[in-house]
Amino acid sequence: MGGLLVSLLKLYIMLEIRPNCEHCGKSLPSNSTDAMICSFECTYCTYCAAVLFENVCPSCGGDFQPRPIRPKVMLKKYPSSTKEVLDRKTQEKVDEMKAKYVTIKPEER
Repeated sequence: MGGLLVSLLKLYIMLEIRPNCEHCGKSLPSNSTDAMICSFECTYCTYCAAVLFENVCPSCGGDFQPRPIRPKVMLKKYPSSTKEVLDRKTQEKVDEMKAKYVTIKPEER
């Protein structure tokens, strides 16, 4: 039972390390320093996260942090995702979320 539990936990704890910006589609390989994520792992490039969204996730209203880079030695055992996610947000949705949260500190949202 212990081995199964550890395997199940790994499935739910590890980041997917998504391969692209969900808004513009820019490639964000696992070693990219240009990838930003929210607490739900919505993944965007730095430009979309900082400039277009002004550090407000258009899905959840959270903030963005640099996505960690999975060490090369661990990629064989725990590969990053190859499934591209493209969920371009409308300007209306982006503006709505920014209006709600941009003036509130992330730790107070």
